[in-house]
Amino acid sequence: MTAASGVTGRGTAPLETSADERYFMASQWQLMARKFRKHKLAMVSFVLLGLMYFLATTCEFWAPYNQSTQNKNFLHAPPTRIHLFDSNGKFRGPFVYELSGEIDFETFTRVYTENTSEIYPIRLFQRGDTYKFWGIFRTNLHFFGVGDGVLFVFGADGLGRDLFSRVLYGARVSLSIGLLGVFASFILGCVLGGISGYFGGIVDTVIQRIIEFLMSVPKTPLWMALSAAVPAYWAPIKVYFSITLILSIIGWTGLARVVRGKLLELREYDFVMAAKIAGASDLRIIFAHLLPGFMSYLIIRLTMGIPGMILGETSLSFLGLGIRAPAVSWGTLMQDAQNVRSIVVHPWMLIPGFFVIVAVLLYNWVGDGLRDAADPYR
Repeated sequence: MTAASGVTGRGTAPLETSADERYFMASQWQLMARKFRKHKLAMVSFVLLGLMYFLATTCEFWAPYNQSTQNKNFLHAPPTRIHLFDSNGKFRGPFVYELSGEIDFETFTRVYTENTSEIYPIRLFQRGDTYKFWGIFRTNLHFFGVGDGVLFVFGADGLGRDLFSRVLYGARVSLSIGLLGVFASFILGCVLGGISGYFGGIVDTVIQRIIEFLMSVPKTPLWMALSAAVPAYWAPIKVYFSITLILSIIGWTGLARVVRGKLLELREYDFVMAAKIAGASDLRIIFAHLLPGFMSYLIIRLTMGIPGMILGETSLSFLGLGIRAPAVSWGTLMQDAQNVRSIVVHPWMLIPGFFVIVAVLLYNWVGDGLRDAADPYR
C-alpha cells in the first residue's frame, strides 16, 4: 500500500496526512475555525470576553465585598490609592492607608484624607464578607482584601458600597441577559421565519404582517412601555426573565425575514424533494436540512445581536424601568450618573459605562472575525 493513499496495513503505524490533505478534507466548521484563529483582533476579543464571563460567574470570590455591604463612614469615597512605599520611602508591598473623611462646609462635600500612621496591607485570599458561592456552600474567602481597613478600587457610591464589587456583580446580570435575550430571539426567528418561508401562503402572509407591525414600532418606547407594566412587587428573578423576554420581542424580526428569504430559495432544491420522497416531515426538512445549510450566518447574526441586548438592558435599567434593587446590573449602577453635578463631583460613577462600551466592542470584533471566517470568497 502506498503512502500517498493514506491507508496502512495491519500492524503498521498510521501514516500522517499532509497539510494540504487535511485542508481539503476539513469540514466547513473546521475551515471557519482555522480562519477565525488567524483573525488576531477577534481572537483577543474572544479571550477577553471569556475572561469577563468567567469573572462574572465567579464574582463573589473576586469581589472584596458583597454587593450590598455598606460603609456608612465612606459615602462617595474616591478610588483608594494603593501604595508600595510608605511615607519614609520604605518598601512595604501593596497597602493602603487609613482613610478618614470630613464635611467641607464651603462645597458641602465630604473630603477624604489619608492617615499615614496606619497601614493596611493588601493580602490575597483574605477573609471578609460571607457569601454563598453559586448557591451551594457558604464561605468568606475573597481573592484580595485589607482586613480591618477599607479598599475601594473604583470608589464608593452614595451608600458607601464598593463600586468595584458591584461592577463585578452587575456583569453577571448584564452579560447573561444579553445571551438569554439573543437566544430567545434566535429561536423565535428561526422557527417563525422557517415556517413562513417553507410553507408560504396564508401562514407566510400572517407572519410577515406581524413582523412588519413590530418593526414599525420604535424599539425604545415599546421596551419602556412593556417594562413599566412589570409589577413593582415582583421578585428580582421574575423581573430578570421578564426584561429578557421584553428585549427579545423585537430582536427576532430581522432574523426571521432573513431565514424566510433563504428558505424561499432552498425549498425549491432537489434535495428537499428527495427528503419528502424519503418520508421526512416538514419540520424535519426545515430544521434538519434547510437551516443547517446557512447556520454559519445565523451564528454570526446571533453574535452581532448580543451587544444590542446589552445596550437595551442598560438603557432600561438606567431609566429605572429594567433591573431593580436589590439586583445589580451595569445599567442600575449608572443611575447615580444621571446629572452633570454627580459626574463632576464623583466622576468614578461613570466607570460602569466603560465596561458596557468594552463588552459591546468585544462582541462586535468577535462578530467581524466570524463574518470574515464564514465568507467563502476570503
